[in-house]
Amino acid sequence: MTHSVEVDRRNLLQQIQERAIVHGRVTLSSGKEADWYLDLRRITLSGLAAPMVGRVMLNLTRDLAYDAVGGLTMGADPVATAMLHAAAADDDGPALDAFVVRKQGKSHGLQQRVEGPSIQGRRVLIVEDTSTTGGSALDAVTAAREAGAEVVAVAVIADRATGAAERIQADGGVPYLWAYGPNDLGIS
Repeated sequence: MTHSVEVDRRNLLQQIQERAIVHGRVTLSSGKEADWYLDLRRITLSGLAAPMVGRVMLNLTRDLAYDAVGGLTMGADPVATAMLHAAAADDDGPALDAFVVRKQGKSHGLQQRVEGPSIQGRRVLIVEDTSTTGGSALDAVTAAREAGAEVVAVAVIADRATGAAERIQADGGVPYLWAYGPNDLGIS
């Protein structure tokens, strides 16, 4: 089955606008307050929207060379999984592994902070559903580098345009990409 990138982008944006934008005063994970919240798990964990997430994010990062994708649990997990499945469904595309970065290392078992196939010596993409300050993505960048990976970029579904891009580029030293910004979402 062939999917048009433009159709996927338009349909995913519609899903986000209809199901994931919650209006009202909220405190974000960064500690900042906002008048709206993007609950993208309503999208990334949806059987209808998740395949579009995978295809849109693969298209967004098509010019990057990487073979594993992941980020800080919980926001990154369904994004990475959607990308893994979209890559597997593309007969012309390369295989893609996913990994999970824990907020802190386990105190038992293998005591790993990064779970999944090893990323040591591999080029990886850090993903997130949305970003405000870039803190979660930067935490994942640090953990991936400590695990021996080369981080090629950070990519998010939605950027809140509140400084994450600048912080990730300055502090993380990697490009920052987003599929949709506040203007796209109609919340600027």
